[in-house]
This record gives sequence, structure tokens and C-alpha cells, in this order.
Amino acid sequence: MKTVLVIGGGVTGLSAMYELQKWKKEHGKEVRLVLAEASDELGGKIRTVKTGDFIMESGADSIVARKANTMSFIKDLGLESKVVLNDTGRSYIFTDGELKPIPEESVFGIPASIESLAKSTLVSAEGKVEALKDFYTKNQTFTKNDSVGSFLEYCFGKELVEKQIAPVLSGVYSGKLSDLTIASTLPYLLDYKEEYGSIIKGFAANKDKFQSGERKFLSFKNGLSSLIDAYEQKLEDVEIFKNTKALSIKKTGDCYQVTFSNHEVIEVDQLMLGIPHSEAEKLLMDIELKKEFSQLKNSSMISVYIGFNIQDQVLPLEGTGFITADNNEISCNACTWTSRKWKHTSKKGNLLVRVFYKSSNPAYGQLQEMSKDGLLQFALSDLQKSLGIEAEPVVSLITDWSGTMPNYSISHPETVQAIERQLEVNYPGVFIAGCSYYGVGIPDCIENGKRTAEKITSSL
Repeated sequence: MKTVLVIGGGVTGLSAMYELQKWKKEHGKEVRLVLAEASDELGGKIRTVKTGDFIMESGADSIVARKANTMSFIKDLGLESKVVLNDTGRSYIFTDGELKPIPEESVFGIPASIESLAKSTLVSAEGKVEALKDFYTKNQTFTKNDSVGSFLEYCFGKELVEKQIAPVLSGVYSGKLSDLTIASTLPYLLDYKEEYGSIIKGFAANKDKFQSGERKFLSFKNGLSSLIDAYEQKLEDVEIFKNTKALSIKKTGDCYQVTFSNHEVIEVDQLMLGIPHSEAEKLLMDIELKKEFSQLKNSSMISVYIGFNIQDQVLPLEGTGFITADNNEISCNACTWTSRKWKHTSKKGNLLVRVFYKSSNPAYGQLQEMSKDGLLQFALSDLQKSLGIEAEPVVSLITDWSGTMPNYSISHPETVQAIERQLEVNYPGVFIAGCSYYGVGIPDCIENGKRTAEKITSSL
């Protein structure tokens, strides 16, 4: 009997196992399916924590609705009745000591109309005039493998990018715009420039895709862990090992011997590594692969949830959070007003916020040395400066994702392809998958798990 092992019980691994089990049943195959997870819970970066009247997500907090709507996983897992959508509202940028609204009709801070550019309070009159060159500059050299920061500055000028676009886009993609490619962020920007001669004109022609009032994200009534629980319940024909960390992979003929922390050794025919690239590198211990793995970069993040026994009406009306433009004013990179954005997270409508600190933050080294109480006080100070909140917290949750946030540099696609080529030649039947390589969003990971399962079944 053939054996297929998936190492890593995050959503990518669960998606792959779900597809493998489905294939096994549909084709009547005698295949042993094994899923191994190092921690005591499945889910990876998806983990819901319930404390008192609050629901908090230690990792990812939502799913992009547009992507989920084109996929079947919610229906397949029987989760349709549990879906909740975000409440819409304005987002702000904290700059010059105050909250300034990100203009309406903008996408990641990029103006989607002349009116949006004209009404911006974040950019000077001179900066707005410079941004109009989007209408008459032509793209002659940029490809989707070039820097999105350089491309945006070429189209809109430096001020608009630095003051309005970069705070938003860098926050979403966890990196400097100069280091991120157009392909890995917003590939349609180049398409719009080439088709319409202007990014703003491209947004105007496709405005139905970017309606600001649309509910763009979804979660579940009991939190995102509902997705993980549903996958686990469906995997009735899979051996699931928790608290079982893989220590080494050894090639033996056409098979692989995998040794685990509980001293168990499993011989497998096909193997998926749905774990961070740093862990995959340790398991394979291959000098040539090590060179490629070392090219992949991670960033870090600390998030601090804070709940109060006060109503969230103390926040600016119709707002859902802010991004910080300059860390010299306050230290956090961003703050989500969770109870305002997600009603299900606060049963009594009390204030729940989530404060983010990223490794690009000048204060990050200092934060890593702090105790949890020190981090909490640091975050409370930022809330007092930005929102004027001085109430005592009733609940908090601090999560440290050090070195685990993928950062897709310009060379990222080529590096992933190089790793895949080496695996195909030297380790046939071993596949890499997950957010280290193919996309950080939950739908991206689910789709990646499905595609990897198809590679495995085709080789079986």
C-alpha cells in the first residue's frame, strides 16, 4: 500500500489532505494518508481565542470574500450558515498627530478617480499635480517582475506614493514597495496602464470590482477556527498525528523515511511539506537546496488585542481602523477596530482593538525584549496618543509571529521555481506548499493545497 504524508497541519496541509481523501474515495484507491502536525492543534496561523465576551484571532483574522466566492470550500465544508461579513467603514492614516481618512474611491491608497485625488487631505497641491502625470506617461520598460514601488512613483510621483499609497500597500504586503514586485502585489496595475494609458482610467473602467461599500472580507460566527474544525471533522479516513514534529527526511530507494520527535519512523512514497521554508530546509539538509532556501525572506510581527468595558462608540464614527504613516509619532504600524469591523467578536458591543507592530518598525527590537505586560502598556500608550483611550483593559492577547511572515521579494518567483526543479530531479515525490512560496491569503493556501494534492495523485 502506498503512503502519502503531509507535514504541517495548517490550512494548506488540511486542504491537500481533504483533496487526497476525496480522490482516494472516488477512485477506490488503497492509500494510507497521514497528516503530522508539530503543535497540539491544527490550523497553523489560524487560531481563534475566546475570552469572556470577546472573540480574538491570534493569526489571520479574515478571508477575502471575492476569492472565497469563486471557490467551493465553504459549501464543501458545510459552513454557509456560519459565514459573517465585515462591517464597512472608513480607514484612516495617522499622520501629523491626527487621523486623516484614506480617500474614498481609492484602492490600497491608489486614486481610482480624479475626485479621489483632488479630495485627499494626505497630499499637497503640488503632489496632486505631479500625480496627474499618470494620464500622460507611457510605460516603456516596466514588466510585472519589476518593483511596484518604482512603477507607482513613475506613474504618480514620489509624494502620493510615500504619503498615501505606501502606508497602505506596505502594510498589506509586509514589505517595502521597492522590494515587492508588481506581480506579487497588484498585477492589474500594469494591465490598466497598458490598456487604458492610465491607472486611474483603468480603475474607473473597472469600478464595479472595487466598490468601496462592498463587504470585502468574511469570517465565521465562532471565528476562523471554524474552518479548521470543519476540515478536521471531514478527514475521517486520515491518520492525524498532533504533537508530532518531523525531525529528518532520508531518501531510501524510491521511498523516504521520515523520523519524528516521538521516535516513530514512517516510510512514505509521496510527501508534501506544508511548513515554513526554514523548517523544510532543516528536514531536507541538502547543500544545494540550502542555497535556494536562503534566498527566501521572512519578516516578523507582534499583535496586541485589547478589550475594554466601554462601548466602541468612543471611536470615530464609521471608522474601522488606521495605519500609521510615521512611527516617530506613535509606534504601532496599524490598529484595527475589531469590534466595529466584526460585530461577532464582541457580544456586548464593547470596544476590542488589535494593534500591530511589524519588524520594519524602528521600535521592533525593543519590543522583542519586553514582557507581555510591557507590550500591553506600550500598546495602551499608542491607543492613548492616537485615539485618546485611557480606560483600563479587561482582556488582552499578545501574539508574536517572529520570522514567520513571508516576504515576497523581487527574486521570489525565480527562487521558488529553482527549488521545485531541484526537488523534481533529486527528490521526486517531495513537494513544497504553503504561504512561504505561493501566497499568504487563506484562499491562496487552500488552492495551493488542492493543486499540490493533484500533483501527488497524478504521480501515484
